[in-house]
Amino acid sequence: MRVMGIDYGDSRIGIAVSDPLGFTAQGVETINWKGSIRIPLKRISQLVNEYGIEKLVVGFPKNMNGTIGPRGEKTLDFIRLLEEEVKSVEIIKWDERLSTVAANRTMREVGVKKAKKKLVVDQIAAVYILQGYMDSQSISKHTEKL
Repeated sequence: MRVMGIDYGDSRIGIAVSDPLGFTAQGVETINWKGSIRIPLKRISQLVNEYGIEKLVVGFPKNMNGTIGPRGEKTLDFIRLLEEEVKSVEIIKWDERLSTVAANRTMREVGVKKAKKKLVVDQIAAVYILQGYMDSQSISKHTEKL
């Protein structure tokens, strides 16, 4: 079963996809958009079909105290539209606190130039979101066997 991770933003949406066995997440693309949200929704739907995605894991930003702020409200609106676009796919909200911070730290540590960071930071954040979800599922399955 393949799973897609999504890092939603006001002008860019990072996309990551799991390998067919669900062990690792790989960045796929960054969807740049301004204006109509229908354009990225349509592209996500195409990627869902292309990769045979069965679950979408959308990074859900919470405030550090666990409350939902304006960014979280915008993400909820996006998720509602996404549900209409890809009806047959389960959508999971995943706590993304600090995923972009981690993505930026990783790029800094490996020496990604500042100009390129903007192009890939959302993809890397989507990888962190998706990998965190998949790791939690793996831990859950392992714990059930004990």
